[in-house]
Amino acid sequence: MDIIRVNHVIPDFISGTENPVSEIWSKEIPFCRGKKYLIRAASGKGKSSLFSYIFGERTDFTGDIFLDRAKTGTLTQSQWVRIRRMEISFVFQGLRLFPDLTAFENVSLKNRLTNHKTSEEIRDLFVRIGLEEKLNEKVARLSYGQQQRVAVIRALCQPFDFILMDEPFSHLDDENIAVVAGIIIKELEQRGAGLLLSSLGEDYPFDYQQRFDL
Repeated sequence: MDIIRVNHVIPDFISGTENPVSEIWSKEIPFCRGKKYLIRAASGKGKSSLFSYIFGERTDFTGDIFLDRAKTGTLTQSQWVRIRRMEISFVFQGLRLFPDLTAFENVSLKNRLTNHKTSEEIRDLFVRIGLEEKLNEKVARLSYGQQQRVAVIRALCQPFDFILMDEPFSHLDDENIAVVAGIIIKELEQRGAGLLLSSLGEDYPFDYQQRFDL
Protein backbone atom coordinates (compact mmCIF):
# COMPACT_ATOMS: atom_id res chain seq x y z
CA MET A 1 0.00 0.00 0.00
CA ASP A 2 1.47 3.32 -1.06
CA ILE A 3 -1.15 5.91 -0.12
CA ILE A 4 -4.09 6.47 2.23
CA ARG A 5 -6.33 9.25 0.94
CA VAL A 6 -8.94 10.92 3.15
CA ASN A 7 -11.35 12.64 0.77
CA HIS A 8 -13.72 15.25 2.25
CA VAL A 9 -14.48 13.11 5.30
CA ILE A 10 -16.74 14.55 8.00
CA PRO A 11 -17.72 12.44 11.03
CA ASP A 12 -21.43 12.13 11.65
CA PHE A 13 -20.99 13.70 15.09
CA ILE A 14 -19.95 17.01 13.49
CA SER A 15 -21.79 16.73 10.18
CA GLY A 16 -24.25 19.42 11.21
CA THR A 17 -21.45 21.94 11.67
CA GLU A 18 -20.86 24.21 8.71
CA ASN A 19 -17.23 24.34 7.55
CA PRO A 20 -15.63 22.66 10.60
CA VAL A 21 -12.37 24.32 11.64
CA SER A 22 -9.97 21.50 10.84
CA GLU A 23 -6.97 20.77 8.65
CA ILE A 24 -8.33 17.29 7.88
CA TRP A 25 -12.13 17.20 8.08
CA SER A 26 -13.76 18.19 4.77
CA LYS A 27 -10.34 18.32 3.08
CA GLU A 28 -8.58 16.01 0.62
CA ILE A 29 -5.51 14.69 2.44
CA PRO A 30 -3.04 12.11 1.10
CA PHE A 31 -0.91 10.15 3.56
CA CYS A 32 2.04 8.63 1.68
CA ARG A 33 4.05 5.55 2.54
CA GLY A 34 7.49 6.38 3.91
CA LYS A 35 6.41 9.69 5.46
CA LYS A 36 5.55 10.64 9.05
CA TYR A 37 2.46 12.62 10.02
CA LEU A 38 1.37 14.12 13.34
CA ILE A 39 -2.32 14.74 14.03
CA ARG A 40 -2.93 17.03 17.00
CA ALA A 41 -6.23 17.73 18.72
CA ALA A 42 -7.85 18.03 22.10
CA SER A 43 -9.83 15.10 23.46
CA GLY A 44 -13.14 14.53 21.73
CA LYS A 45 -12.17 16.12 18.41
CA GLY A 46 -12.07 12.82 16.52
CA LYS A 47 -8.48 11.55 16.47
CA SER A 48 -9.50 8.02 17.38
CA SER A 49 -12.48 8.24 15.03
CA LEU A 50 -10.22 9.13 12.10
CA PHE A 51 -7.97 6.14 12.76
CA SER A 52 -10.97 3.85 13.16
CA TYR A 53 -12.30 5.05 9.80
CA ILE A 54 -8.98 4.32 8.11
CA PHE A 55 -8.79 0.91 9.80
CA GLY A 56 -12.31 0.06 8.67
CA GLU A 57 -13.77 -0.39 12.14
CA ARG A 58 -16.25 2.49 11.83
CA THR A 59 -18.22 3.93 8.95
CA ASP A 60 -20.13 6.75 10.67
CA PHE A 61 -18.87 9.48 8.35
CA THR A 62 -19.57 11.13 5.04
CA GLY A 63 -16.93 11.37 2.32
CA ASP A 64 -14.52 8.67 1.19
CA ILE A 65 -11.32 7.00 2.31
CA PHE A 66 -9.14 5.22 -0.23
CA LEU A 67 -6.40 2.69 0.43
CA ASP A 68 -4.45 3.03 -2.78
CA ARG A 69 -7.33 2.97 -5.30
CA ALA A 70 -9.75 0.90 -3.19
CA LYS A 71 -12.56 2.72 -1.42
CA THR A 72 -12.81 1.41 2.14
CA GLY A 73 -16.58 1.03 1.90
CA THR A 74 -16.21 -1.50 -0.93
CA LEU A 75 -13.70 -3.82 0.75
CA THR A 76 -14.80 -7.32 1.76
CA GLN A 77 -14.15 -8.84 5.17
CA SER A 78 -11.39 -11.05 3.75
CA GLN A 79 -9.74 -8.01 2.19
CA TRP A 80 -9.83 -6.21 5.53
CA VAL A 81 -8.28 -9.24 7.25
CA ARG A 82 -5.38 -9.15 4.79
CA ILE A 83 -4.94 -5.37 5.13
CA ARG A 84 -4.90 -5.50 8.94
CA ARG A 85 -2.54 -8.45 8.94
CA MET A 86 -0.10 -7.31 6.25
CA GLU A 87 -0.44 -3.60 5.45
CA ILE A 88 -1.71 -1.48 8.37
CA SER A 89 -0.72 -1.93 12.00
CA PHE A 90 -2.42 -0.06 14.84
CA VAL A 91 -1.53 0.95 18.39
CA PHE A 92 -4.98 1.60 19.83
CA GLN A 93 -5.49 4.29 22.43
CA GLY A 94 -7.24 1.66 24.56
CA LEU A 95 -4.37 -0.78 23.86
CA ARG A 96 -6.61 -3.90 23.56
CA LEU A 97 -4.19 -6.17 25.35
CA PHE A 98 -5.31 -9.41 27.00
CA PRO A 99 -4.94 -8.79 30.76
CA ASP A 100 -4.71 -12.45 31.76
CA LEU A 101 -1.91 -13.20 29.31
CA THR A 102 1.72 -12.29 29.92
CA ALA A 103 3.41 -9.46 28.04
CA PHE A 104 5.29 -11.98 25.89
CA GLU A 105 2.12 -13.99 25.21
CA ASN A 106 0.26 -10.87 24.06
CA VAL A 107 2.97 -10.13 21.51
CA SER A 108 3.48 -13.75 20.45
CA LEU A 109 -0.22 -14.23 19.84
CA LYS A 110 -0.13 -11.43 17.26
CA ASN A 111 3.18 -12.53 15.79
CA ARG A 112 1.92 -16.05 15.09
CA LEU A 113 -0.42 -14.70 12.41
CA THR A 114 2.52 -13.90 10.12
CA ASN A 115 5.65 -15.17 11.94
CA HIS A 116 7.12 -11.78 11.16
CA LYS A 117 9.69 -11.90 13.96
CA THR A 118 11.48 -14.72 15.76
CA SER A 119 11.11 -15.27 19.50
CA GLU A 120 14.66 -13.98 19.91
CA GLU A 121 13.80 -10.77 18.04
CA ILE A 122 10.74 -10.25 20.23
CA ARG A 123 12.78 -10.77 23.39
CA ASP A 124 15.36 -8.31 22.10
CA LEU A 125 12.62 -5.70 21.63
CA PHE A 126 11.57 -6.19 25.25
CA VAL A 127 15.18 -5.67 26.33
CA ARG A 128 15.60 -2.54 24.21
CA ILE A 129 12.31 -1.08 25.43
CA GLY A 130 13.25 -1.72 29.07
CA LEU A 131 10.73 -4.46 29.87
CA GLU A 132 12.91 -7.57 29.95
CA GLU A 133 11.98 -8.18 33.59
CA LYS A 134 8.26 -7.97 32.76
CA LEU A 135 8.36 -10.47 29.87
CA ASN A 136 6.48 -13.18 31.78
CA GLU A 137 4.34 -10.86 33.90
CA LYS A 138 0.59 -10.80 33.29
CA VAL A 139 -0.40 -7.57 31.60
CA ALA A 140 -2.99 -6.84 34.29
CA ARG A 141 -0.12 -6.39 36.76
CA LEU A 142 1.76 -3.88 34.63
CA SER A 143 1.47 -0.12 34.89
CA TYR A 144 -0.33 1.66 32.05
CA GLY A 145 2.94 3.02 30.74
CA GLN A 146 4.39 -0.48 30.65
CA GLN A 147 1.27 -1.71 28.88
CA GLN A 148 1.70 1.03 26.27
CA ARG A 149 5.21 -0.22 25.54
CA VAL A 150 3.92 -3.79 25.19
CA ALA A 151 1.27 -2.55 22.74
CA VAL A 152 3.96 -0.83 20.67
CA ILE A 153 6.06 -4.01 20.52
CA ARG A 154 2.98 -6.01 19.48
CA ALA A 155 2.21 -3.55 16.66
CA LEU A 156 5.75 -3.92 15.33
CA CYS A 157 5.46 -7.71 15.18
CA GLN A 158 3.64 -7.83 11.86
CA PRO A 159 4.29 -6.62 8.31
CA PHE A 160 2.98 -3.12 7.59
CA ASP A 161 3.19 -0.29 5.09
CA PHE A 162 1.59 2.16 7.56
CA ILE A 163 1.36 2.18 11.32
CA LEU A 164 -1.37 4.13 13.13
CA MET A 165 -0.49 5.19 16.69
CA ASP A 166 -3.27 6.77 18.74
CA GLU A 167 -1.76 8.71 21.68
CA PRO A 168 0.80 5.92 22.25
CA PHE A 169 3.02 7.79 24.74
CA SER A 170 0.49 9.43 27.05
CA HIS A 171 1.83 7.65 30.16
CA LEU A 172 5.55 7.60 29.32
CA ASP A 173 8.26 9.95 30.55
CA ASP A 174 10.61 11.71 28.15
CA GLU A 175 13.37 9.12 28.54
CA ASN A 176 11.09 6.21 27.68
CA ILE A 177 9.48 8.15 24.83
CA ALA A 178 12.92 8.70 23.29
CA VAL A 179 13.79 5.00 23.55
CA VAL A 180 10.47 3.81 22.09
CA ALA A 181 10.55 6.44 19.33
CA GLY A 182 14.03 5.32 18.34
CA ILE A 183 12.85 1.72 17.96
CA ILE A 184 9.85 2.81 15.90
CA ILE A 185 11.98 5.01 13.63
CA LYS A 186 14.35 2.13 12.92
CA GLU A 187 11.43 -0.16 12.04
CA LEU A 188 9.92 2.49 9.75
CA GLU A 189 13.22 2.93 7.94
CA GLN A 190 13.71 -0.82 7.48
CA ARG A 191 10.23 -1.23 6.01
CA GLY A 192 9.92 2.08 4.15
CA ALA A 193 6.65 2.50 6.07
CA GLY A 194 4.51 5.52 6.90
CA LEU A 195 3.53 6.76 10.36
CA LEU A 196 0.30 8.45 11.43
CA LEU A 197 0.59 9.48 15.07
CA SER A 198 -1.99 11.37 17.13
CA SER A 199 -1.40 13.48 20.23
CA LEU A 200 -3.14 15.97 22.46
CA GLY A 201 -0.65 18.59 21.27
CA GLU A 202 2.77 17.09 22.00
CA ASP A 203 5.16 16.76 19.07
CA TYR A 204 7.25 13.75 20.19
CA PRO A 205 10.71 13.06 18.69
CA PHE A 206 9.88 12.25 15.06
CA ASP A 207 10.93 14.06 11.91
CA TYR A 208 7.43 14.70 10.56
CA GLN A 209 6.82 15.65 6.96
CA GLN A 210 3.48 17.23 7.96
CA ARG A 211 1.58 18.23 11.07
CA PHE A 212 -2.21 18.63 11.12
CA ASP A 213 -4.46 20.25 13.71
CA LEU A 214 -7.65 18.27 13.68
